[in-house]
Amino acid sequence: MKNKDQPAMEMKSKREMVLVGDRVLLSPDTKMDRTTSGLYLPATVKEKEKVHGGYVVKTGPGYIFPDNVTEDFGPFSEEKAVKYIPLQAKEGDYAIFLKDSAVEIEFEGKKYLILPHSAILALVRTEIV
Repeated sequence: MKNKDQPAMEMKSKREMVLVGDRVLLSPDTKMDRTTSGLYLPATVKEKEKVHGGYVVKTGPGYIFPDNVTEDFGPFSEEKAVKYIPLQAKEGDYAIFLKDSAVEIEFEGKKYLILPHSAILALVRTEIV
């Protein structure tokens, strides 16, 4: 339903998820729902597991790195660019993480998990040699 006060917009907007700080966006591994023989596990069995896996889709900029703090906090002080310590996780990595730290979200019809980088226990990185 259109609002009469809003101008008609014919442009299509492109939405992008921007992660903050040390957050990591994962696509959950759906293969963990099955046993090695291919049988599906009930949700109650999967919920009891404390460790899960997923593929890194996107990462935040990292941990904020404190720049040299100056005494001048007045209105005319020069603002400095924020610096970050980059994260170890990279797009395409397979992350093994603590399930309790993850938050499940849905973005543009797909399910994702957002978790802090510190919840990742290990990364499996495949590099073409």
